[in-house]
Amino acid sequence: MMTRIFNTAIAVAACFMSFASISLAKEIKHFDKKGKPPSEHTIALHKEIQKSLPFNDRRDFEEFKRGFIAAPDYTQIKADAGHVAWDMGRYDFLNKKDATFYSIHPSLLRQSRLNMNFGLYEVLKDKIYQVRGFDLANITFVKGKTGWIIFDTGMSPETARAAYKLVTKHLGKREIVAVVHSHTHADHWGGVRGLIKEEDVRSGKIPIIVPGNFQKHVVSENVYAGNAMNRRMYYQYGTLLDASPYGHVDQAIGKNISRGNIGLIVPSREIFKDLEEITIDGLKMVFQLTPDTEAPAEMNTYFPEWKALWIAENIVNSIHNIYTLRGAALRDALNWSREINRTLYLFGQEAEVMFGSHNWPRWGNERIQEIMRVQRDIYANMNNQVLNLANQGSTINTIHNEFKVPKSLQNHWAARGYHGSVEHNVRGVVNKYLGYWDCNPTTLIPLSPSESAPLYVEMMGGADPIIKKGKELYTAGKYKLAMEILNKLVQAEPENQEAKDLLADIFEQLGYQQESPSVRNSFLAGAFELRNGIRQGNNVKTAGPDAIRAMSTVLFLEYLGIRVDSSKAEGMQFTINLITPDNGEKLVIEMSNATLTVLKGFQAPKADLTITINRADLIDVMIQKTTLAQQIIQGKARLEGDPLILAKLQSTLIEFELNFEILPGTKVTKE
Repeated sequence: MMTRIFNTAIAVAACFMSFASISLAKEIKHFDKKGKPPSEHTIALHKEIQKSLPFNDRRDFEEFKRGFIAAPDYTQIKADAGHVAWDMGRYDFLNKKDATFYSIHPSLLRQSRLNMNFGLYEVLKDKIYQVRGFDLANITFVKGKTGWIIFDTGMSPETARAAYKLVTKHLGKREIVAVVHSHTHADHWGGVRGLIKEEDVRSGKIPIIVPGNFQKHVVSENVYAGNAMNRRMYYQYGTLLDASPYGHVDQAIGKNISRGNIGLIVPSREIFKDLEEITIDGLKMVFQLTPDTEAPAEMNTYFPEWKALWIAENIVNSIHNIYTLRGAALRDALNWSREINRTLYLFGQEAEVMFGSHNWPRWGNERIQEIMRVQRDIYANMNNQVLNLANQGSTINTIHNEFKVPKSLQNHWAARGYHGSVEHNVRGVVNKYLGYWDCNPTTLIPLSPSESAPLYVEMMGGADPIIKKGKELYTAGKYKLAMEILNKLVQAEPENQEAKDLLADIFEQLGYQQESPSVRNSFLAGAFELRNGIRQGNNVKTAGPDAIRAMSTVLFLEYLGIRVDSSKAEGMQFTINLITPDNGEKLVIEMSNATLTVLKGFQAPKADLTITINRADLIDVMIQKTTLAQQIIQGKARLEGDPLILAKLQSTLIEFELNFEILPGTKVTKE
């Protein structure tokens, strides 16, 4: 089946961008019973865009199919828990020959078809291979003297395991001798347990190599604000949207994220030198740290004997995120540009193949340098020109309407705003340097939307004239103006379903018009929730047991501090000494002023309670495999002082619910 899909994809690649071809709007039914087709205004916009972009540049299509070896005879990969972790077949509509989807931005349609690669590919003959389309990230197999060195593992063990089986089937059985995690995001390390065993890492048989401070940043990003990020992921990644011309079509750097059982094995070797040469299984590699770029801890790898450059996720076929819609620390666009430039001059002058965590490789030094310079320049330009405008008075609330990408970069596919839209990224640059405030005192301490909206609705004469005007603006294709007034009404009257449905219609058309799948998904997910309530389903959980197990004791206790409800802790005051003899840690924990604080390396002279427990036993409490009370009963933990303090602490902790409301009037519903 997949051979047919792949061959069809190549055929489509040769002719799909003919907008004179038929539309499938009538053939494919909208997945939402309240959903609407693209309006005449959206169709007209897409036809104009089709004329303005360089669709005659076909080089990406040659590169994306180059080196194809084989695809599996299945499209679904099951999770160990029984549900479907990955389903490439649900995007088969993108392979329909001569199909035009006016509900998809034409540039995004092009990118979404390029990301239909599914199977095993040869990057460098008899040396480097990739499995693509099994997860959001590629899984790369580099041939050492005796076995495979894996670069990034995908997000789920189930998809990683399937990738290894595909490689073994077509290239023969070879053991895995090392794993490299290029950076801290879960789609690059979450599949590790599908490839290797933890005991082999602990014994030193199979090293896991990571950039310095990897573990710290994995925890801080995926656990501290993990619940909020996972909820926001519904929007950016459209995790619960149907795959459809009217729904999810792509994720720019891959099709989507898998939904398996994310795993993490504590790495055995961190790279702290700026440039560090290591030989593994007879293969010489130069690791280049690139901190504070696409991730706070990231690294490239160069293979000097092969003139092959692993670029991690520092370069993809898209503008990446300076500000990430799911929520993450702001990236430094200027530093990102600097690091690409440094890589260009360190290795890019001689590299003959460049491959990475996402999308497809580039071959030939001229092509490699072209891509590197384009990506270097787009990040530098966003940083420099945003500050240029900011120094002339532009603010975070106007910059996205004023900043323009230089024409030469607009016409290069590697500088299009897929993963990170230009609009939300330039606002992120302003936020990095100047913060969220636009310097208008009106916005300094604003009312919450639910508080201010009723006044707007009253001043506009109530719901009826707002809905009437909203319909007029919608019909005229003035969607942003319509959104402005309908949002006020929905905030003021969360139970007004007519208003929510109209705002959903507006969101939907704006979603259809977006080049960035992250922005598209956000509008379409919002539309679905306004119409139907918050959808249930299998979602990704980045803060799973492995991530928590990997936390230091300090980070775990600081996370408890995040879970403390200050209103419940008001008036409490106590001090706890914690001792973990097996690793020699001593910590002091204080509750004061309704705030929990932690300090490593100290003990309070007059603690109200002292807890002694081995770190190995504390881990079982951290991952909720057992309780501290059970550990005490079993003699694995010892208390000295007032044990009721633990009950007091427990009484302040709250459990985070994933499906909290984002848009008003969208409380959780069951399917």
